[in-house]
Amino acid sequence: QAEAGVDILIVSGTEAGGHCGEVSTMVLVPEVAEAVASFKDVSILAAGGIVTGRQMAAAMAMGAHGVWTGSVWLTTIESETSPIIKEKLLAAASNQTVRSKSRTGKYSRQVRSPWTDAWEGREDAPDPLPMPLQSLVSEPALSRVNKLAESGHAGARQLATYWVGQGVGLMTHSISAKQVVFDFMEDFLAAKERLQAFLDDE
Repeated sequence: QAEAGVDILIVSGTEAGGHCGEVSTMVLVPEVAEAVASFKDVSILAAGGIVTGRQMAAAMAMGAHGVWTGSVWLTTIESETSPIIKEKLLAAASNQTVRSKSRTGKYSRQVRSPWTDAWEGREDAPDPLPMPLQSLVSEPALSRVNKLAESGHAGARQLATYWVGQGVGLMTHSISAKQVVFDFMEDFLAAKERLQAFLDDE
């Protein structure tokens, strides 16, 4: 892509919600930064599990020029995320996500539920269909699950799942998008000051 003349590379690690690979952001960002170091006009945006300013500072220390975020916006007050899903995300720990082919036929990270367990956690589970065919199986069913969950159906509430990154464990309160931006800025600056203090101590 750099040779083709792109301006920005979004480097997304396995921590990301939705379709993702197997290599962590911590490893992938410096690898890509080194690989494109000779392309002076290409900027790198790190992605994958990034929901705080301190993570943004870490990504920039590894060679990124900024970050690309997704999951952190799902639980904002303005988000159109289903209330049931929003509730599940706010309660989820970072280890309660799973890479599963059950939704699209291609590995994507989502919040774990009995739906993902049935596809990924059992020896007798059928193999998902290749992308895009698996979506023809999963999306009508999951859409129905969400509607039932919103009506109060207990079983459907458990089954409901949605794409989200491993940073979900740091998403514990529903706040405004404006507050997310402010929190990122404050946390980034605090991290920068901590790093500077380490250098000053030397």
